[in-house]
Amino acid sequence: MASQANARKGSGRHASAPAPDEGTAMRIGDLARLVGTTPRTIRYYEEIGLLPAAAERHAGVHRLYGASDVERLREIMSLRQLLGVSLEELKELLSAQEARAALKAEYHREDLSPARRREVLAESLVHIERQLALVERRVRELSGLRDELRGRAKRIRALLAEGKQGAAQRRKAAAGGRA
Repeated sequence: MASQANARKGSGRHASAPAPDEGTAMRIGDLARLVGTTPRTIRYYEEIGLLPAAAERHAGVHRLYGASDVERLREIMSLRQLLGVSLEELKELLSAQEARAALKAEYHREDLSPARRREVLAESLVHIERQLALVERRVRELSGLRDELRGRAKRIRALLAEGKQGAAQRRKAAAGGRA
């Protein structure tokens, strides 16, 4: 998705440092600093399923995060910033994206039958259409807000113009009354 590229290019404060190597592990505070968020936000994203839950670990042992966690968190933050979507909508977008990635991997298998290949394409299209519907809904909402703001600005400009004309007429009348 384009937002991954945007995150890597530096859109927003969360792209301040490169992702660690795949073998590198970091604690939650380090991850939060790297992507520009808080440990509390990361825990919440795990709790609601936006980030994979921590694997079973013993009490007192810290969860370690890797490069895939960094990329996933950057993707989440980029989508939230870019689209201004709710967490539930974000979850839906990411779910469809993950499903498409799995279908893409299946599609490229050499042993896949032509019939299954068509099914995979059809399933991918369903996921893309779900994402597109969400994005289009957001665009309509933003367009409505833009139109409302344009209308307000037009009314205020008209009031300002009336105010300038009214003030000029009052000055003219005041000057005429003295003469």
